Amino acid sequence: RPGTARWSSAAEASAVHISEKTSREKILTLESMNPLVKALEYAVRGPIVLKAGEIEKELRKGIKKPFTEVIKANIGDAHAMGQRPITFLRQVVALCTYPNLLDSPSFPEDAKKRARRILQGCGGNSLGSYTASQGINCIREDVASYIERRDGGVPADPDNIYLTTGASDGIASILKILVSGGGKSRTGVMIPIPQYPLYSAAISDLDAIQVNYYLNEEKCWALDVNELRRALNEAKSYCNPKVLCIINPGNPTGQVQNRKCIEDVIHFAWEEKLFLLADEVYQDNVYSEGCQFHSFKKILYEMGPEYYNNVEIASFHSTSKGYMGECGYRGGYMEVINLHPEIKGQLVKLLSVRLCPPVSGQAAMDVVVNPPVPGEESYSQFIKEKESVLNNLAQKAKITEELLNKIPGVHCNPLQGAMYAFPQIFIPSKAIEEAKAHKMAPDMLYCMKLLEETGICAVPGSGFGQREGSYHFRITILPPVEKLKILLEKVKDFHIKFLEKYA
Repeated sequence: RPGTARWSSAAEASAVHISEKTSREKILTLESMNPLVKALEYAVRGPIVLKAGEIEKELRKGIKKPFTEVIKANIGDAHAMGQRPITFLRQVVALCTYPNLLDSPSFPEDAKKRARRILQGCGGNSLGSYTASQGINCIREDVASYIERRDGGVPADPDNIYLTTGASDGIASILKILVSGGGKSRTGVMIPIPQYPLYSAAISDLDAIQVNYYLNEEKCWALDVNELRRALNEAKSYCNPKVLCIINPGNPTGQVQNRKCIEDVIHFAWEEKLFLLADEVYQDNVYSEGCQFHSFKKILYEMGPEYYNNVEIASFHSTSKGYMGECGYRGGYMEVINLHPEIKGQLVKLLSVRLCPPVSGQAAMDVVVNPPVPGEESYSQFIKEKESVLNNLAQKAKITEELLNKIPGVHCNPLQGAMYAFPQIFIPSKAIEEAKAHKMAPDMLYCMKLLEETGICAVPGSGFGQREGSYHFRITILPPVEKLKILLEKVKDFHIKFLEKYA
């Protein structure tokens, strides 16, 4: 065409030569790709979810199924399941995103006050600017104040606070800086089984060594220090265990650790020189009577200076869970204490590679740690919405436990906290043989058939880890109450037919 540069004659001749051949081999293939990425698995968005996507497309095309919709009970995405956003949080983020709204009488003054403070911490008073790699200073100060209030006055230093892209980013970052060595000196990372698959995926990605310790299902998924010691001592023969991960409240298991258990774990970490990772993203999600969330930081402090001044610990929180359910904002923080001063600089350097966490997520995190207080204009509505969400989740936790335990061949421990049920299911030997023939785990076969026959997308227990010979699945308790009851009734009908088919 006029004005279009012509290829050189050499390039033109080369193109003709190439077109006469079959297309060249791809540079990136399954054989040439990074083997660590290929080995990585993430069950909550694995094969079951891909199959669910295919079924959804078929439903849209009008292909008949025994159900009318796919219920995605595989992931803790509260708003996708119909939970309403917290008004005050959305107001503050909206004001930060579009500051012209600061002149609107439709927004309360306490929301405007917080938005102005956040914007003053941003370059050019804009949420669209980069922030410091650690996050906006005033938000880190608010996080430190929140931790002090939560922990009854235990001091928190804003310099130890790092804002993150959800809790996942903080966990992956701290693991990256912890992993070193080769062969038998390669870093071992102790994780609970069952575990949240972020941990196994991150460990695989870093080519670290996964060291499993088992939670006690017979004692409501309790953590036993004797089991920690067994796992540690066995691991010393093939790696250098130096990291201990704790998820409290538990995911997928929903247990809430008591104070004595946390003290025992901290003493174990102190004694064995282990770096503690405390995943506390469900700290607002505690439902059972007699259960209470205790932060590892608070218990560590109360155990005295010998522990508090020596045990290295990183703890994590997020906007995605709790009563907020703001998964999409990707807001979070980690607090790291007793870090070597020179390592602090290395951690900031590592975080600077990703420039900064999403600034809207930082703003959302600020509202979580700096909510309305009594006497402020928005307090009444905020506390009403917060308590409504948490009371609703407590009700659904009880309903889920009760209805699952009415199904023959299913046992579900009390759902003390978090957002999931992780029932143990009986799978007959014929079904196990069929699963082996298809080269899949028995509970994967179970969950695939559950999806195909009911439209319920659950995650097999094998994706989280479980004791040999036991089988589970994980579902969220997030659907609205009536929909949750229908879901559980469908699980019941399916399970009975499954047993009849394979018995």
